[in-house]
Amino acid sequence: MATRSREKAAARRQNADKRPHAIARYIRISSRKIKIVVDTIRGKSVREAAAILEYTPKAASEPVLKLLNSAIANAENNLNLNRDDLFVAEVYANQGPTLKRYRPRARGSASPIRKRTSHITIILDQVK
Repeated sequence: MATRSREKAAARRQNADKRPHAIARYIRISSRKIKIVVDTIRGKSVREAAAILEYTPKAASEPVLKLLNSAIANAENNLNLNRDDLFVAEVYANQGPTLKRYRPRARGSASPIRKRTSHITIILDQVK
């Protein structure tokens, strides 16, 4: 069993990141495709990032925009931060679990199909 678990949990809570963030899990787009969209908004102000995502002609821009709006709402409601002072500090897409399916092929064989998922994280911060 773990020793000093209460102290460790308290230290973990104290050192937790206080910046507003939002996480979307199990998005049905591969992380490779999401990373292309995510790289365009990293380091931008929140307004500029939302404008970029709104006019980006990629399928991944819709869930990323939705997640950005969620992170902004978390900052305003939970931490009482002003929307105009926020910028995208960190944003990344990690690979999620892969759904494995099979397609029938010629002469009774089958070939695998991998339906990839991803987890997207957006962390905002205030302009100093």
